[in-house]
Amino acid sequence: MPHFLVIGESVADIVRTPGRPDLAHPGGSPANVAYGLARLDHPTALLTQLGPDPAGELIGGRLRAAGVELLTDGRPAEVSTPTAIVSLDERGRASYTFDIRWSLAPVAHPAAGVTHLHFGSIAALLAPGAAATLDLVARLRAGATVSYDPNIRPALLDRPAEVRARVERCVALSDLVKASDEDLGWLYPDDSPDQVAERWLALGPRWSW
Repeated sequence: MPHFLVIGESVADIVRTPGRPDLAHPGGSPANVAYGLARLDHPTALLTQLGPDPAGELIGGRLRAAGVELLTDGRPAEVSTPTAIVSLDERGRASYTFDIRWSLAPVAHPAAGVTHLHFGSIAALLAPGAAATLDLVARLRAGATVSYDPNIRPALLDRPAEVRARVERCVALSDLVKASDEDLGWLYPDDSPDQVAERWLALGPRWSW
């Protein structure tokens, strides 16, 4: 059984340039964490959603080659692999189009052997799958440490005031929280990073940076 369990989305980043074939790159913040842990020889499993499509084959192949154990909610035929299209114009300026859904169904996962759980990004905030994600985190945290990375994607979310409560619920379930300046600036435009850290630490984590 893996020592590390990561819960979250896998995303194919597709770079589209005029006059050139599309170029797909495996991505997704949680998938990248799982990939990095496995490359460091840590037994790692990723609970994610990959469809029976070329993007799913690309991402799944990369993760398995690194040694990641792929877990799903048992509905691969009903989901498509999330994609983020990065369109570059003649001057190299980028625009983004997201086709990302997170519909993780409630899942049962054995806690034996899992000593650390990582979650975050779209999977922790995007309905309807976010509810299943947080339910699993709440069930497993009694026997494992938990880390959380908000990795905010404003184009896929509601207004900051509505997202803050969800983020703070995730923070309260965690031992370690990592956030970027961009995350904090979008969620708390009127607060300094130190003020946000104090607020989050009061919710329960032992570390926040």
